[in-house]
Amino acid sequence: MRIVIAPDKFKGSLPATEVAAAIAAGLGGTGAELVTIPVADGGDGTVDAAVAAGYQRVPVTAAGPTGQPVATSYARRGDLALVELATVCGLERLPGGTRAPMDASSYGVGEVLAAALAAGARELVLAVGGSASTDGGAGLLQGLGARVLDGDGRPLGRGGAALADVAGLDLTGLPASLQQAQVTLAADVDNPLTGPDGAAGIFGPQKGATPGQIAELDTSLRRWAKVVAETTGTDCATAPGAGAAGGVGFAALAVLGAQRRPGIEMILELVGFDTALDGADLVVTGEGSLDLQSLAGKAPVGVARAAARRGVPVVAVAGRSELTPVQAAAAGITAIHALSDLEPDPARSIAGAADLLERMAREQLTEWSPR
Repeated sequence: MRIVIAPDKFKGSLPATEVAAAIAAGLGGTGAELVTIPVADGGDGTVDAAVAAGYQRVPVTAAGPTGQPVATSYARRGDLALVELATVCGLERLPGGTRAPMDASSYGVGEVLAAALAAGARELVLAVGGSASTDGGAGLLQGLGARVLDGDGRPLGRGGAALADVAGLDLTGLPASLQQAQVTLAADVDNPLTGPDGAAGIFGPQKGATPGQIAELDTSLRRWAKVVAETTGTDCATAPGAGAAGGVGFAALAVLGAQRRPGIEMILELVGFDTALDGADLVVTGEGSLDLQSLAGKAPVGVARAAARRGVPVVAVAGRSELTPVQAAAAGITAIHALSDLEPDPARSIAGAADLLERMAREQLTEWSPR
């Protein structure tokens, strides 16, 4: 029997690599061939998943969301560089976890892209989940060498609030190598840049923005979109994915010429998931919480859909699950096993997730037999 173990992280508890290892330990006595492929959906843990699949980790120092230098990395294989926004200037990089909705910037991810280009990468994959900023991707462009200007031609500061004064964009400082690069935006969301369903309106609250700040940011993003359209001759403000990562999607589409693909679809391709399914009898996937958000394109559902195309059954493990059996089945998941059934106390479940996962795999997953 061949079992492919392809979980995402258990957020706040275990990275995907450790989730996969715990499940494999529980199934170790079955005699099955076990293949572990930790996955991610484009948010935090994406570079780790690529490294686990054999990519090289390339260390780099860049600006965090509020300007502090952070030690981060991107993943490299051949000409391809995978850059994860979350590990550079995402919510997890905010000092002390303090939200900064008006000042946080995507500058650092531009610096990492520039470093990858300087190192010779010509295929760039930008995974944008988990951002801390709502700056329309202006910081991304600044980090790459562009100048965002006010009405007097002076460079603007970083962050969404600064865009209230944006009047010009100078792209002459972008790396010449960017012209030959292929850029892919790995993003699950299809929101536009502005409006009720835009970057500020939908995602501003989770970044700490008040209703007044959301309105201010949305107005500034409209002004920014007009400047970008005048500079590039391309209006991408309403393009699906423009609102991803506080508007980083917009800058990638409008200025970098990126093509958007669903995050989990892109990551599964990069880590060779389809090849791993050859001869597989079962796939085990999962994440910390399986809920309605999971159905909107999170990693376990992406894994299940990919496995279904090959006719391989899928079971999921989770810290907790809010999905009904009908919802799970519609997503391609045969059964869900939740750690909360073994340990109802959330704090204990989080602290002991590795042991609980191993126990669950040993006691509940070994009942599966080949097709």
